[in-house]
Amino acid sequence: MNFFKIDINADVGEGLGNESMLMPYISSCNIACGGHAGDELTMREVVKLAKNSNVKIGAHPSFPDKENFGRVKMDISCAALYTSLKHQITDMLAVLEQEQATLHHIKPHGALYNLAAKDKKVANVIIEVVKSMHRPVQLYVPYKSVVAELAQENGLSITYEAFADRNYNPDLSLVSRNEDNALITDVDNMAEHVLNMILNKKLKTVSGEEQHIIAETICVHGDSPNAIQMVKKLNDHLRESEIRIQ
Repeated sequence: MNFFKIDINADVGEGLGNESMLMPYISSCNIACGGHAGDELTMREVVKLAKNSNVKIGAHPSFPDKENFGRVKMDISCAALYTSLKHQITDMLAVLEQEQATLHHIKPHGALYNLAAKDKKVANVIIEVVKSMHRPVQLYVPYKSVVAELAQENGLSITYEAFADRNYNPDLSLVSRNEDNALITDVDNMAEHVLNMILNKKLKTVSGEEQHIIAETICVHGDSPNAIQMVKKLNDHLRESEIRIQ
């Protein structure tokens, strides 16, 4: 019998205060580090929760745009973006050092994440920031993305990520949040969506066709209205299908 395992991650430290309820159901977390949300206090609080729950800790840097929650493309130079991302991750590392915790991964947020999937210049900025850390961290990236390809060319360790609560276009890009069908809000539909990706390496797109995908970590957005219910139900479905979360 095939043995399946999956990492479940959530974006946290974004002001909702639901981290203590999320932690029992996830195996890694992406902590906002000042770009779109978060500050030293929130980072420290969430790091402590993650440590106590044995949840792997990641930095979740963004375009420096709290006004738009990092979900709008910024007109910013590559140099300025590099400086901002480096500063955000350095702030996270300082908190981790004080709390005697380890940085497991880096996952860009929002518009930065989506842009790096197709824009070589932006992807290269992220790659250079990760390389400058001089430490063995994973980079969470979309399957078949520009940033994934460049990361591999530069010898970085990557983890392919897919989204439990988002619909996909045929080109494997996420459906824009401006569209009515961007989010998957029905818990059972979400579970079917995730199981198909893990067990069959297939993704049903909004056009109805299926695409091949590799998903090594699955994200449930911590700011979704029913995030706790969704991630708890997802855990139940995964256990029933004998898929280990780790």
